[in-house]
Amino acid sequence: MHIYVLGSGIVGVTTAYYLAKKGFEVTVLDRQDGPALETSFANAGQISPGYASPWAAPGIPLKAIKWLFQEDAPLIMKPTLDIAQYRWLWSLLRNCTAKNYAINKERMVRLSEYSRLCFDRLRQETGIRYEDRQRGTIQLFRTQQQLDDSAKDIQVLKEMGTPFEVLDRAGILRYEPGLKETINEFVGALRLPLDETGDCFIFSERLVELAKALGVRFQFAQHIERFDDQNGEIKGIWVNGELVTADAYVVALGSYSTALLKQVGIDVPIYPLKGFSLTVPITDESKAPQSTVLDETYKVALTRFDQRIRMGGMAGVNGFDLSLKDKYLKTMHKIFNHVFPNSGNLQEATFWTGLRPATPDGTPIVGGTRYPNLWINSGHGTLGWTMSCGAANYLADLIAGEKPEISTEGLDISRYIKR
Repeated sequence: MHIYVLGSGIVGVTTAYYLAKKGFEVTVLDRQDGPALETSFANAGQISPGYASPWAAPGIPLKAIKWLFQEDAPLIMKPTLDIAQYRWLWSLLRNCTAKNYAINKERMVRLSEYSRLCFDRLRQETGIRYEDRQRGTIQLFRTQQQLDDSAKDIQVLKEMGTPFEVLDRAGILRYEPGLKETINEFVGALRLPLDETGDCFIFSERLVELAKALGVRFQFAQHIERFDDQNGEIKGIWVNGELVTADAYVVALGSYSTALLKQVGIDVPIYPLKGFSLTVPITDESKAPQSTVLDETYKVALTRFDQRIRMGGMAGVNGFDLSLKDKYLKTMHKIFNHVFPNSGNLQEATFWTGLRPATPDGTPIVGGTRYPNLWINSGHGTLGWTMSCGAANYLADLIAGEKPEISTEGLDISRYIKR
């Protein structure tokens, strides 16, 4: 059985690998000149199942209003003429209830925790390395209210059996001594000892080589145009002006999945959330992070690679705009200095942006469609790196007709279909 995987970001590459492990013949198509050159290129670097949470949460509507007038706000709103933007925001607001938050977080944590298991297996089986560390992650709280609000997330962690620690200032410094200059800014933290870190781009490149060894073909610089659908089945896909065919197709095009699927009548509520990152050379290791530190106030993550710090965060709801503006760079510099001052050379930092494909409820869309040979693996938002291996392995099981290792409830497109 021959399968085309459309997209070679972290989700497309892992999908191709796990399908090949099942014995499928796999070809990957991508418009870029190599793998992981868009959203997966310079993400925040943390693999954080326990922090998997939807943006849609109680209190977010009020916070969003305040963020409109805040210079260093984690959410950037820019109105466009695209009706999809307003539909997505309306759906997001409808998910901002305690009931929906609990449902959506459970789905996200379920898939993310499974992905952690898949990462562990992959390292053991292949020896793949990607500047990875298995030292846990820490979520920092600047106010008592933030610490108190974490109780609902802790309850989900308990229900999922995920280990955690609530830390005071001394506890924070045991794991992250580089915070000693700013520790008084924080009232406490939540640590997840099983969370991991790593460079997603390096991982993707190395997994491509492992996938090639399993027979996967990668075809880059390909213009994917549209599907050819006839009589309730996808007969092929037009690429570079030619019709190519396979037995099945997996759409893993991130934010660009929406437009392609819409052509065959599949409406997925995946919208691009613009994110930013800084990659900073380390100048003083004693002042640098040891793993990943997340600042709850600014909604940013600072992750340690071998000789670099990757800082990722912010979310822009403004369509497919990829511009890099100085005011956002200044904001990133400011936040960096509020957490790990004097740890790296900001003058030599690399500023980057990418479009995170987000659903309004936070859970990705992984599974089949009304076309028996068309599958989706997209909409992972800020957690594409965290969920990648789990979502890919889960989908490979579905396509192979095998029972997945986790529950399928709420993970496919059916949750958006009105009944």
